[in-house]
Amino acid sequence: MRARRQPGRLVRIWTELHKRLDVPGLPPVEEGPITQKGITAMRSFLAEPMQHGRLFLAGDAAHIVPPTGAKGLNSALADVKVLGRALGEHYRNRRPEWLERYSAVCLKRMWLVQRFSAGLCTMVHQFPGENEFVRRLQRADVEYMTTTTPGRLEFSENFTGLPVDA
Repeated sequence: MRARRQPGRLVRIWTELHKRLDVPGLPPVEEGPITQKGITAMRSFLAEPMQHGRLFLAGDAAHIVPPTGAKGLNSALADVKVLGRALGEHYRNRRPEWLERYSAVCLKRMWLVQRFSAGLCTMVHQFPGENEFVRRLQRADVEYMTTTTPGRLEFSENFTGLPVDA
């Protein structure tokens, strides 16, 4: 049952949700009041260095990427893998150089992740004030990424995960 009591934009929200989520055999989407319409900012952040003395930053404490590239959890796990190996080398084999280079190893990967995520975000989203030239550049980027072998290779390498050097 679809109650259409909300005006204009809210009706569009419910219409789009029903289009995407009403699946035969599953309970229907129940409409209710929309109490929050804020838009979450897509932002990027990278702490540099990712360590200070014996304090090591990993995951969201060290870097934030826009959700478009879906790299947040993978990046956090990559940091933990590098840090875990460095801690093992330090305590098992008395090799402090692994801990000393933790930040450099992670930052090398994270700048590439930031590049990919920010680039993908600006490629697929239109922002207020953009002109036709910018939109044509976006279309050219999407076309290159989806119709050429080098473009598809670059996208797949970045999307599925960059190597984790330890």
